Amino acid sequence: MAKKVEDRPTESKSTVKSFKIEGKSMADKIKGKGVISGVAVGTILLAGQNLDGYLVNYQPGTKATEKKKAAAALVKVAENLKATIDDYTEKGLKEQAGILEAHRLLIEDPAISEKVDEEIEATGNAPKAVLNAYESNAQLFEQMEDEYFRGRAVDMRDVGKRIAKFLLGIKDPEIVGKVIVAGKEIEPSVIAGLPTDKIAGVILGAGSTTAHAVIIAKTRAIPTVVGVGEGIEQMANGDPAILDGETGEILIRPTDEERTAYNEKIKKQEELKAHYAQLKALPAKTQDGTEVELVANIGSPADADAAIKNFGATGVGLFRSEFVFMGKQDIPKEEDQFKEYKAAVEKCATVTHGEGLCVIRTMDIGGDKPLPYIQVGEEENPFLGYRAIRISLQRRDLFLPQLKAILRAGKFGKAAIMFPMVINVKEFLDAKEFVEEAKRELVQEGKEYADNVQVGIMVETPAAAVMAPILAKYVDFFSIGTNDLVQYTLAVDRGNAQISYLYNHFNPAVLRLIKRTIESANKEGKWAGMCGEMASDPNAAIILMAMGIKELSMSAPSIPKVKERIRNITMVEAKKILDKVMEMEDGDEIKKYLATIQN
Repeated sequence: MAKKVEDRPTESKSTVKSFKIEGKSMADKIKGKGVISGVAVGTILLAGQNLDGYLVNYQPGTKATEKKKAAAALVKVAENLKATIDDYTEKGLKEQAGILEAHRLLIEDPAISEKVDEEIEATGNAPKAVLNAYESNAQLFEQMEDEYFRGRAVDMRDVGKRIAKFLLGIKDPEIVGKVIVAGKEIEPSVIAGLPTDKIAGVILGAGSTTAHAVIIAKTRAIPTVVGVGEGIEQMANGDPAILDGETGEILIRPTDEERTAYNEKIKKQEELKAHYAQLKALPAKTQDGTEVELVANIGSPADADAAIKNFGATGVGLFRSEFVFMGKQDIPKEEDQFKEYKAAVEKCATVTHGEGLCVIRTMDIGGDKPLPYIQVGEEENPFLGYRAIRISLQRRDLFLPQLKAILRAGKFGKAAIMFPMVINVKEFLDAKEFVEEAKRELVQEGKEYADNVQVGIMVETPAAAVMAPILAKYVDFFSIGTNDLVQYTLAVDRGNAQISYLYNHFNPAVLRLIKRTIESANKEGKWAGMCGEMASDPNAAIILMAMGIKELSMSAPSIPKVKERIRNITMVEAKKILDKVMEMEDGDEIKKYLATIQN
């Protein structure tokens, strides 16, 4: 029987229990957080080969020889990746191709080659030097507060391990039958390298929903559970298992009775999948004709492609441009940024319904996301420190190339520029002047650009929400970032398990700031959207729509559920619900009330 793991109060930790009924043992039950719905049945495949034994047996040559081996391995692995990328692109697997392309660029970064040579000088061992070089970069990413960028540490280790395995002559194991891939951290190459028909499900020990392994799983609609913690230790290679991506429940070594019980759920899963597929091309329109644009939050052009094709997104409401700046030793060139933004804008331009707008947020870099070319220094609270627009306004060498790249990308569709962390009118006007300067430079350089690119701000601080009536006179749009707005308004760190119960986007104080922001935009003839987690809540969609929201941007898999909620209600009903909600005095009461409303 599996050992018991202490129950935790947060979703990011797992619980493991084993039961006996009338002397008959049932499955070990592990609880995590379901992030991609669906039921998966298969055998456990533990991801992440341990290289220690191979490293012990490795016989290094001279330092000069090891440097040559490492250099050759970097070239060869990059070539192998390029072949795989081309194959995926030809097959239309653009999401996987995009992630592997990012890995290829990590290999070809000259700074990595230099770091590997330094490590060989220190260790005299090529595979160990490669692992050390990528590990040092991975640790930089792990220091970041942003979950999305912490998840990139796995990519760094994945690339280092891929090269080390090449140097050590290690081949990947052969896969037999349907597998549920499990690991504390799963390297993106493991998921990307397996055919979809071989992977039944994915289990992550970590709680990240933005890991590239999860992103790939989303594009393939593979049921996924994260945050099982110590639950990974209860699994062994070849264990039969059932995974429920909706409830987060995992059954290890299920009985025949338990398998039978899940068959009905699998049948309903297929029916729901077919139902959502029918919704994909339909607008998010209420029964009495009010329409809301449902768009996607993305970190790469490949994300946009998957969101539009697989889930019916009508554009992009938040392109986190920070990833373009991460993992590099120098400021990314305007041309490199232009290619990334252009690709995303072009994806949105393929949307036949809606605007097909691509909103690109300028870099939200700061003390929680250290970069070699931005010396922020230690800060007690980086979320309130030198970050985002505050850095951009002081670093024209960073800001101008990004603005020029976005303006140029706007020629290939509809683009918008969004400034993060703006708290007053002056900051916006100063940033807008940079946009005008970027246009003047482009004219001088003879480069084409779009002169109709909208310029707006994220409303993610109480200051911006309070000043919304004034800011609305100057901006083209608002996008409400509820993740930070809730934290700053309620003084609650949602990552702190002791007080996370206080984090509630239905808190009346938060709702009043959101309503104020939306009404301020509408009064000035501007549009207001939302790009925080609240946007993916189907119940929240009802009251946001009644407030006058025009766009909801979310993780792409959430789009069908939100769309269905909107299509099954009238605006008249939504406004009555909003009126009742705004009379309530407690966030938990509001949340419970909305959960009881049936379409």
